[in-house]
Amino acid sequence: MAKYDPETALIVVDMQNDFADPEGSLYVRGGEEVVPLVNREIELARDAGATVVYTQDWHPEHTPHFARDGGIWPVHCVQGSWGAEFHPQLEVEGEVVRKGVGGEDGYSGFSTRHPESGEERPTELEDLLRRHQIRRVVVAGLATDYCVKETVIDAAERGFEVALLSEAVRAVELEPGDSQRAMDDIGAAGATVVMLG
Repeated sequence: MAKYDPETALIVVDMQNDFADPEGSLYVRGGEEVVPLVNREIELARDAGATVVYTQDWHPEHTPHFARDGGIWPVHCVQGSWGAEFHPQLEVEGEVVRKGVGGEDGYSGFSTRHPESGEERPTELEDLLRRHQIRRVVVAGLATDYCVKETVIDAAERGFEVALLSEAVRAVELEPGDSQRAMDDIGAAGATVVMLG
């Protein structure tokens, strides 16, 4: 069970229509089932004085991230579109960190990577957490094998104690076994996998 206090932040990863709605362009199977679970955690976190932060894919219309421009993904989470909006049932009360804004790959909430040069740049997430004097992060959202995994690993590398809410994530599974491999990578990074309270 995740424990929340003023030195803990709940990071809600990419709970957006294109991932969490069956009509979304990059729907993650079962993504909508995560919304009420995450809402409950948001309430628990807020009641305990914890910080709640949301990450949001926010891509331009054309980016090397998309298949039509040389990448691997269908067009998704285009700035200002329905697909980029948070799921309508998600409680959004906290700061939002947008990623992929300039056309970069934005898997982790902590950093973006230029898809051609490989250059990495930090987002404002780490500064935000340090400002709130956060020591520990709890992560939930979509998708286990991409943005959740990368956010967890980056948080651990930056010295945060990390817990992943195992029931409040879902995987893309481009290849069979991707979800389990992601969970193995998460464990290897030193994160703890916890059940919902």
